[in-house]
Amino acid sequence: MDLRQRELYQGDERLGPPRFAGARVSLESDRSFASYEQALAHLAGKRLPDKLELYWEQGLLDALFEYSIASDRAAFSIRPRLERLGMRTTVSLRFLPAEGVIRAFEFHGDPGLVRLDPRWHQAALRFVETGFLHILEGTDHLLFLLCLVVPFRRLGQLVWIVTSFTVAHSITLIASAYGLGPSALWFPPAIEMLIAISILYMAIENVLGSSVRRRWIVTFGFGLVHGFAFSYALRESLQFAGSHLLTSLVAFNIGIELGQLLVLVLLIPALDLVFRFAVAERIGTIILSLIVGHTAWHWMSERAERLSRFPWPSPDAAQLASAVRWLMLALILAGLAWLARGALRKRIRPGPPKMTE
Repeated sequence: MDLRQRELYQGDERLGPPRFAGARVSLESDRSFASYEQALAHLAGKRLPDKLELYWEQGLLDALFEYSIASDRAAFSIRPRLERLGMRTTVSLRFLPAEGVIRAFEFHGDPGLVRLDPRWHQAALRFVETGFLHILEGTDHLLFLLCLVVPFRRLGQLVWIVTSFTVAHSITLIASAYGLGPSALWFPPAIEMLIAISILYMAIENVLGSSVRRRWIVTFGFGLVHGFAFSYALRESLQFAGSHLLTSLVAFNIGIELGQLLVLVLLIPALDLVFRFAVAERIGTIILSLIVGHTAWHWMSERAERLSRFPWPSPDAAQLASAVRWLMLALILAGLAWLARGALRKRIRPGPPKMTE
């Protein structure tokens, strides 16, 4: 392993190659790395007996490397580059600053440049990118967007629909990140099944006919479900947020919206061209919705089968209290949606004709 491939930065300056300070062969049961002080004492202590029979897959190699730094209070970053050591690598990293909170990281493969104590703008930039890529890589979210906009491709119509989806998924995403969402093992598979149901419902509604007034309310409800899915996708990445959790969540949402905006910018003109030159709009809407609905039906069946493997939950007092809180929130949001719907009706209702002489 070439140590020069490891990248360690102090601020924006890459540190020179480390000095090899010592190594020990250890048993898998050794717990010396529970703390930094114990690890140093272990590396300076006695070696394993020479007569000990140790198979290569049953031992650990503990090593100590030292870097020359200007200050222990500087901003440090690292790119491990350990992904080349195997087909799948997992790196566990603990950062112990001179002052502040100890940070623990665990990542697979190549995580890129990891800022051990990021500034708010560094965390925000990373999570904007994460949200942007997530929406482009999520097939189910892309199909949901397709069903969302096929019947409504005018800007005035899409504003209400996309805004309701954004507000809804932001609520459940932030709530879940702060530990307010259900933690049962069956809940993530249930959310995946509900996402498939949301796509299937949108496809059916497109075939039967929909209106803007009903669509944005339905979109708000399904947006709450998609927010939980976003939070599960984000859970592993939150370790890179440092002390800027809320900033990172907002940045992730911004990345999602930028990804959705890109999809809409590409999708709407493409649909207009298809409906203008290839097939009539109503027939095209039905064909596209049937194809998406068929895919969603298979997803729903597969995810329902996966969910059925979990035993029926037996809720305790804490789970019931959490359910009551979410029910109260749902009622409040439903009331606000009802008020907003009334305001929207008044806004778009045509006034009485004016008499002219």
